[in-house]
Amino acid sequence: MASPPDQPGGSIDLMTDRAHSARAYDYLMGGKDNYEADRVIGDAAAKAWPAVRLAVRSNRAFMHRAARFAADGGIQQFLDIGTGIPTRPNLHEIVQGITPQARVLYVDNDPIVLAHAAALLVSDPRGRTEFLRGDARDPASIVASAPARALFDFAQPLSVSVIGLLHFLDDDTALRLVRTLLEAIPSGSLIALTNITRELDPETIDNAAAGYAGGGVRTYLRGKAEIADLFLTGLDVVEPGIVVVHRWRPESNSEFADVPDADISVYGVVAHKP
Repeated sequence: MASPPDQPGGSIDLMTDRAHSARAYDYLMGGKDNYEADRVIGDAAAKAWPAVRLAVRSNRAFMHRAARFAADGGIQQFLDIGTGIPTRPNLHEIVQGITPQARVLYVDNDPIVLAHAAALLVSDPRGRTEFLRGDARDPASIVASAPARALFDFAQPLSVSVIGLLHFLDDDTALRLVRTLLEAIPSGSLIALTNITRELDPETIDNAAAGYAGGGVRTYLRGKAEIADLFLTGLDVVEPGIVVVHRWRPESNSEFADVPDADISVYGVVAHKP
């Protein structure tokens, strides 16, 4: 069963006057849970990067496939960092469709996400779905949180998803996040990551990043070598390795099959902890 999200007492500042990456993502996904500041940077990104809406949908489709891969491999515990506005199907719907008893913890720091979580993230009654208001910049507090400790058996494999988040974190913060999560999970666990790259179309992606920066949201664009060096040391990378997200084990009827890699410009990877 789902439980109410963790939230402090008193009113919550929804910060609607400031752009937030999760709400801009929701806007680009065609959602309605966003505000003028979010739409401004979303429109700026779309003007510079005409295929950005395809890119965000492809990024989410990668998350679905990575989650299925983990569930098909027998993993029953899932930690999703930087959840964003709930958009069906959500991760728990994917994995509980395979393993109904799967347990899922969603983590995000946006109060809009927090406000939607209790109503929309409803678990299969045979499993559990929880939501934690947590900050990726403080990963130790996520791992040590009461919901994480109550939900997970950290002696058993977990699947960790960090999708659409790393490109909003500087190298030190992103590395601390990934390393802290990896230290907390046992051998046999999986981690799935995505990161926007400028390697395939530098001018377009740089201009899109400038649009986000104009709204106060900085991005950190990484190439394959940077992703490997920062995040994958000591891990066993699952084939086909670090690839543009729509090339990672695509479904036969994928809507993205004929989309050029440069249009997507988001790398994805799944790795095992040995």
